[in-house]
Amino acid sequence: MSTPVGSPVDGDAYRRLSDLVAAGLAVVTTRTGRHDVAATVDSYLDVSYDPPTMLVALYAGSRIGEAVEDAEHFCLSVLAEEQHPIADRLGTPGAPVLGMLEGIAVDRTADGDAVIRGALAHFAVRVEHRYEAATHLLHVGPVVEMGQGEGWRPAVRFAGQARSLV
Repeated sequence: MSTPVGSPVDGDAYRRLSDLVAAGLAVVTTRTGRHDVAATVDSYLDVSYDPPTMLVALYAGSRIGEAVEDAEHFCLSVLAEEQHPIADRLGTPGAPVLGMLEGIAVDRTADGDAVIRGALAHFAVRVEHRYEAATHLLHVGPVVEMGQGEGWRPAVRFAGQARSLV
């Protein structure tokens, strides 16, 4: 069944169908004062290779969205398959701000943002542009640091559940 051109798109149907887009899971981190702020995301992409540029979409009214807007930098850690529990934990709405990363091994970027240890890769980004898109802000900027982990099996979400590519 499809929506006829010019007809309004049903939000629930859109949500159900958009869950059929397989998405790699990552964690965005930044700092507010001396506290880490983190959230699981699946709306990110590499925008350009020359110069290396990335984009992440964050809900405008979220703690992570506000924190990235204030800090003007973030780190994106692309999670490995065995890190699904981290994705679940940091993707839970209303998680306490203090101690968000407690018990999760991290390293730090030069800006002090947490890098999730064991992630497939990480990208430290300095935000140069923001664009409003419905309820989200798209944060775009150059990659200023990056690194590769040791795994090759990404944490993936498909049809609303954690999945394996193998």
